[in-house]
Amino acid sequence: QVQLVESGGGLVQAGGSLRLSCAASGRTFSRNTAGWFRQAPGKEREFVAAITWIGGTVYGDSVKGRFAISRDGTQNTMDLQMNSLKPEDTAVYYCAISEDGTIQTVRTPSRYDYWGQGTQVTVSS
Repeated sequence: QVQLVESGGGLVQAGGSLRLSCAASGRTFSRNTAGWFRQAPGKEREFVAAITWIGGTVYGDSVKGRFAISRDGTQNTMDLQMNSLKPEDTAVYYCAISEDGTIQTVRTPSRYDYWGQGTQVTVSS
């Protein structure tokens, strides 16, 4: 059974940093596209960042230049380094894996097949 588990969320002041991690188990995802999404109360799930199996990265406009996604295929893990956090970054953050995602489809939640339960990130002003 495939399982994705996020960790690293918490409360941080504006301008601070957090590093989220996602650990996958049940199978190897070294050749899959992986991504991070977030969802704030009352809002739709928003694309944050994605990384392809060859290391290509894509970022949402609101986080570009502040967040960095990385992965370790041998460890089946993925990280999201979040810097210069803003109160509007407050949300539940989810990691996800796509079976057939490409650089063209990474922004679309429906193209992801496996999801974690989410980790809360709260940025205070």
